Amino acid sequence: MSDKWHVTSDELSGKSRAISSRHSSLVTRHVSAFTLIEVMIVVAIIGLMAAMGIPSMLRMIQKDGMRKAVSDVTELLGDVRADAILKNETATVSFYPADNRLDSSVGKSVTLPDGVAMEAIGINLLDFSESEVSRVRFFPNGTCDELTLVLHSGEDWRKITLEFSTSLADAEPLKR
Repeated sequence: MSDKWHVTSDELSGKSRAISSRHSSLVTRHVSAFTLIEVMIVVAIIGLMAAMGIPSMLRMIQKDGMRKAVSDVTELLGDVRADAILKNETATVSFYPADNRLDSSVGKSVTLPDGVAMEAIGINLLDFSESEVSRVRFFPNGTCDELTLVLHSGEDWRKITLEFSTSLADAEPLKR
């Protein structure tokens, strides 16, 4: 006796099975598909979800007023920090509160949008709010002068700080 099992196949080979199944009658043929109504319902649901989500997505993407100001200022501070470290030389950011403008020694500048003003500028625990120009230095070792900048627009107040030991900018809303 053999230890192998023999499996006998049915009498139709794979080729003839494919031919016979292709020519089966319409009664026994079952095709899985979506109906037009089902597809239209899914498209309508996707359209409703998009209509509800697109306005908030646009607001998130579109920067205006205070959001643009905070984003531009923190980006400028980060760029100057990176430049000071990469070039191994001290870089500065100059604040001009009367013009609502910031300039940097690396050639980049930011003008705050209309309606946004610099309310307070604190550098190394000294108040420079009334000064015509004030400067923050970024050093090659990754440190900087300590900075607290308060921006104001209507009811919105934001504080941007630079941590002196890492030169990383942080922005947070101020509670009044």
